[in-house]
Amino acid sequence: MKTLTDRPKARSGLKTLAGLLPFLSPYRARITAAGIALVIAASATLAIPYGFRNLIDLGFTTAGSTQAAHVNLYFIALFAVACVLALATATRFYLVSWLGERVTADIRSAVYAHVLRQSPQFFETTQTGEVLSRLTTDTTLIQTVVGTSISMALRNLLLLAGGLMMMVFTSLKLSAIILVMLVAIIVPIVIAGRRVRKLSRASQDRIADASGLAGEKLNAIAVVQAHAHESREAKRFADAVERAFLTAIERVRARSLLTVMAILLVFAAIVFVLWLGAHAVIDGRMSAGQLAQFILYAMIVSGAIGALSEVIGDAQRAAGASERLLELLAVQSPIASPALPHALPARAENGSALRVEHLSFAYPSRPGMAALSDLSLAIAPGETVAIVGPSGAGKTTLFQLLLRFYDPAAGRILLDGVDLRDLALDELRNAIGIVPQDTVVFSDNAMENIRYGRPDASDDEVIAAAKLAAAHEFIDRLPDGYQAFLGERGVRLSGGQRQRIAIARALLRNPPLLLLDEATSALDAESERLVQRALEAAMDGRTTLVIAHRLATVQRATRIIVMEHGRIVETGTHAELVAAGGLYASLAALQFAPP
Repeated sequence: MKTLTDRPKARSGLKTLAGLLPFLSPYRARITAAGIALVIAASATLAIPYGFRNLIDLGFTTAGSTQAAHVNLYFIALFAVACVLALATATRFYLVSWLGERVTADIRSAVYAHVLRQSPQFFETTQTGEVLSRLTTDTTLIQTVVGTSISMALRNLLLLAGGLMMMVFTSLKLSAIILVMLVAIIVPIVIAGRRVRKLSRASQDRIADASGLAGEKLNAIAVVQAHAHESREAKRFADAVERAFLTAIERVRARSLLTVMAILLVFAAIVFVLWLGAHAVIDGRMSAGQLAQFILYAMIVSGAIGALSEVIGDAQRAAGASERLLELLAVQSPIASPALPHALPARAENGSALRVEHLSFAYPSRPGMAALSDLSLAIAPGETVAIVGPSGAGKTTLFQLLLRFYDPAAGRILLDGVDLRDLALDELRNAIGIVPQDTVVFSDNAMENIRYGRPDASDDEVIAAAKLAAAHEFIDRLPDGYQAFLGERGVRLSGGQRQRIAIARALLRNPPLLLLDEATSALDAESERLVQRALEAAMDGRTTLVIAHRLATVQRATRIIVMEHGRIVETGTHAELVAAGGLYASLAALQFAPP
């Protein structure tokens, strides 16, 4: 899988912004309307110098009442042009601002939806904080460009082209001189702009580093405080922020130099050409109105070039941000639904059949270490199978392959006779309920946390699942009952209470296959007794796999599978395995032996 670190970089420069075109294409009508308003506004701006030329050459050269009439006519015409300019500019501003906000929202949604579909392999190499930085900071930069900079760039390009044409129309000689000088000026500006783009990308990367560091530590704040590392982590974050600041200042310095260079060189060229024009008026080769018109068009051209240098700076920053977002969108998950998925057979009354054939697997981050080796297993519908073994034996890895978080390197897994890789991911995972070892409770109320297992469930069904999981009693005692906010990551609940929320969520799903990964590990003795009784009832009518280190929770399983080093080393009931005197007997002796 291509990750953010090993993927080839996107095209450099402003060409990177072309990757945003798919997000702009649905709004062609608004883009066209904004373009029309832009052309009208630019045309009105370019008409003003021509009006002043006529005002000077015709309005002030006639005498008597005719002179006053000409002056009045041209001032009225100029005001009318100003009205058109104001209306067109306001229309253009509204349309492009709408586009900026709309496209930014679409990009954020697209990137987030894409990231949600990535396999766990993606998150092994990518910090959550970095993804969030790209969703917020980078998209804000793109909003600035789409909603402001692109419009400004097009406006000033039109003014630049139109102004140059009118300058040529006014005086070919002076225009030729200024064009030669402008060409000599643009080359160093473009070179400096490339450096701004590289620094913009580096600046965004440093911000993402700081965000990733902060997100990681805030998600583990209890560990940080338990080790009294608040000051240490604050300093690490301050150092990361300082690196981001220094990189940003380097970018700002480069952009400032680019702006100074552009403005000084452009105005130096214009002043020189205007000096020549002034002498042409003195010598009678040009009228005062023509010189005024040329001066105004030269100011429009110079202003357009200065504005373009600013816009290029923004665009260079957005190019870096776009590059980072497009990298995210280009990452392809190795786990995906097939083009023509098979369907699962109709659900049997007693659950699903599961078959594992010669399964081998190693995590992508540890390719040289086999997590599972030639593992085969057959589970009949309705059977409850316990999987035990020392840490690192491959128990949780097997669950991850069952959920198709990863695909095996060799072998296959069949659910009701269908290879998991032939099933749509949604259909596969909807057929499985899981209670993980690391319980996740969202920052929402108790009702919605349980309903996460099946979003279309009614309140009564949610409450029934909570009762089955022995969670109803403690939820009912909360200040707002099922509407009680549980805090971020369920901080307002004990470990056992969070575990029962997760069990209720799985039971609400009512799946044919139930995976319990240390489902009672965080419960006290009384809660474990209640939940164990509830789980036994829930196992009825479905196939269940149970991972447990505490052997007391698996003694009633139909069959116990003992794993070690990614292989099945023993199979049998509790009594048979104890009598065999193997690994299971050793584990049982450690747990059940008197102190």
